[in-house]
Amino acid sequence: MNPHAKLITYMTLALGTTMTISSNHWVMAWVGLELNTLAIIPLISKSHHPRAVEAAIKYFLVQATASAILLFSSMANAWSSGQWDITQLTLPTPSIFLTTAIAMKLGLVPFHFWFPEVLQGTTMTTALLLSTVMKFPPITILLLTSNSLNPTLMTTLAITSTAIGGWMGLNQTQIRKILAFSSITHLGWMTIIIIYNPKLSMLTFYLYVITTTTVFLTFNSTKAMTMTTLMTTWAKSPMLNATLMLVLLSLAGLPPLTGFLPKWLIIQELTKQAMALTATIIAMLSLLGLFFYLRLTYYSTITLPPNSTNYMKQWHLTKPTTTPIAILMALSTLLLPLSPLILATI
Repeated sequence: MNPHAKLITYMTLALGTTMTISSNHWVMAWVGLELNTLAIIPLISKSHHPRAVEAAIKYFLVQATASAILLFSSMANAWSSGQWDITQLTLPTPSIFLTTAIAMKLGLVPFHFWFPEVLQGTTMTTALLLSTVMKFPPITILLLTSNSLNPTLMTTLAITSTAIGGWMGLNQTQIRKILAFSSITHLGWMTIIIIYNPKLSMLTFYLYVITTTTVFLTFNSTKAMTMTTLMTTWAKSPMLNATLMLVLLSLAGLPPLTGFLPKWLIIQELTKQAMALTATIIAMLSLLGLFFYLRLTYYSTITLPPNSTNYMKQWHLTKPTTTPIAILMALSTLLLPLSPLILATI
């Protein structure tokens, strides 16, 4: 891509995100979401591969539909209440339409069908943007309207997202699809608590962004796209793969790593809200995600499965490791001892 076009694309992406998270008016938030959509499409389709073009078209159609539903929700609310303030979503019907639109934009079940396919059709760097930056504006809108959302609907979306994300990630061999279903599972954890403790939901999102950015950048560094090529990466960078194992276990939510902190706090908050059964169900469903995280660690670190591979082994023993990956790996694994400080901030 032309450097000037790439600069304009990234600046538009930053502008759209900033407009959405800082606006109180529905139209301005909608304009920010549209700018985000228009900015990310060239990045998805920049390789000009048929799979990338297909992914860009799927992304555009889903996001345009979600934006239309969101605009309809805001107009219906303004028609009845006479104001366009995001925090004043008072009627149940616009609230349900808004939840549907945000679920489509985020990729929550049952609107998750587009997300793994789009990630599979694009590069690892663009997939990272789709999994982190592009989810920030819709989650911010949910945060601003959290006092008007339907608790039953949000709990249903959250539990089904955790279940389907874990279940459909079990038989995947493409790493980007596995990370897509991992994102769907984590979105379930974020949405189940956003009504009761929005700050905790944002903390979960921030820690998810740190951990999943580390995983994406590591896979991008080792050029691993499938489980089969992942088996050959140990010879390229043994230390990077060893730390990748810890980051994947942190993403799974195992103590004493960073990823355990949000799940621990969410289960505690759900118990305080007399939702012990819901907390038990979502904790049990997280075991599905744990299984494919363990598959990734097994393939990348522990041993080589006894099957042949058609890929040439790449022997790059002196591959340099970048400083950002090292810093992100430290944050992804070692933040749990700082939990009292983090709890004090929320």
